Amino acid sequence: MATGNPSVFLLTVNGQIEGANFPEYDNLYCKYCYVYGHDWTPTSGLDEGITQITCKGSQSNKLIWNFPLETTFKSTSPSGWPQLVVSVYGPDVFGNDVVRGYGATHIPITPGQHSRTIPMFVPEPTWRLQKFTSWLLGRRPEFTDPKVVAQGRAEEVRSLRLKLICCKFVLECDVTGPSGGRSQFFL
Repeated sequence: MATGNPSVFLLTVNGQIEGANFPEYDNLYCKYCYVYGHDWTPTSGLDEGITQITCKGSQSNKLIWNFPLETTFKSTSPSGWPQLVVSVYGPDVFGNDVVRGYGATHIPITPGQHSRTIPMFVPEPTWRLQKFTSWLLGRRPEFTDPKVVAQGRAEEVRSLRLKLICCKFVLECDVTGPSGGRSQFFL
């Protein structure tokens, strides 16, 4: 006898935001969130958060966060598969926190070990007057909602110049299907 409830599957994301390479900046922190379709629901863990502030090592330009991530989602359809969105912030010359980069990546769907380096971008003013006033007032261009990065709305960013930087993330994911079978994979 068929029931009215569709079968669900679970996606468990376990891993870490490992670090980043921002040669020009120090004392940075990272905010993260997930963007997912309307059929997806977080069932445990945090679907957004913020890391600690980190400084570069004496021997390297790399910033190390090693910030843990653990979230479980449930869904009845793979449509709208979750994406991890990251925003990196740090102080400007006036001590104000300003965005240093935005980036996003899909959680992998294939089994195995994965490591992702996410290209980060920074919105830049297009006019010299905008650039000067943003520097003078300490207000750089930034998105009011960083989730727009994962939504692929090119019209939102087409008038901005983008400066690309890279950030590395390592995630271990576990998918449990309706039959109870499990497969693990890493981001």
